[in-house]
Amino acid sequence: MKRLLLFAATLGVFAANAQINMPAPSPVQMIVQNFGLGKIELTYSRPSIKGRIVFKENSELAPLGQLWRTGANGATKLKFTDNVTIGGKLLDTGYYALYTIPGKEQWTIIINKGFNNSGATGYKESDDVVRFTVTPDKIKESIETFTMQFSDIKPESCELHLMWGTTAVRIPIATSVKERIKAQVEKALGADKVEAGVYQTAANFYYEWDKDLNKALNNATKATEANPKGYFLFILKARIEKDLGDKVSAKADANKCIVLATEAKNEDYVRMAKELIAKL
Repeated sequence: MKRLLLFAATLGVFAANAQINMPAPSPVQMIVQNFGLGKIELTYSRPSIKGRIVFKENSELAPLGQLWRTGANGATKLKFTDNVTIGGKLLDTGYYALYTIPGKEQWTIIINKGFNNSGATGYKESDDVVRFTVTPDKIKESIETFTMQFSDIKPESCELHLMWGTTAVRIPIATSVKERIKAQVEKALGADKVEAGVYQTAANFYYEWDKDLNKALNNATKATEANPKGYFLFILKARIEKDLGDKVSAKADANKCIVLATEAKNEDYVRMAKELIAKL
């Protein structure tokens, strides 16, 4: 009898300690975005409107003129693995908290040191790294769940978009990597032995980034010499020659690309080369 009572009591303890798993009302999302020569990590909780009012005077959700944790639960976190510039301020690598103050005409964007804060609790203005304002946009279709995403991503700039209800906010982020890449390119070109891929990368850099077409052509030529079967190198060379105004050479290299790409059964490059010839 004692054993039965003990077994029943043990079951009661297990039942009392049992956990019930349910979906979080404001699920966490983490986004990792490659940017420049590093990455940006964004971690935030995503509340839903659920029939409530948002971004209004004294609204239940994110009222105008009041500090907002820019999400739900803990502070919204940003991590940068390389230096970036936000609001005209150069930020070192590491973690930061993102706070905002919604407004009718202007939103205040705040990058703060308190990334371990519990939402707005623990926020100190003295921990602000940078404050600046942006103009919000109106969107036609209402977004039920608070959404953040990186958009318009370019080599040295991107935007962090905040969207909820019929309001959208864009936060510009910039970085500076051109000179660092140029130093890498020049160092690689100065090696005792240079592979075709290095010449290709250098040609792309001088063509796309540095806008030095002569250096781009020089390296593209060396790349084709190092890899004479590289159809992708010949179309790069043809594009540079086209921009230099050398239509004869551009057509010859585009045709060379067609021959090699046909042999390699790569129809995409055949098509691209034909399109380039049509534009000469």
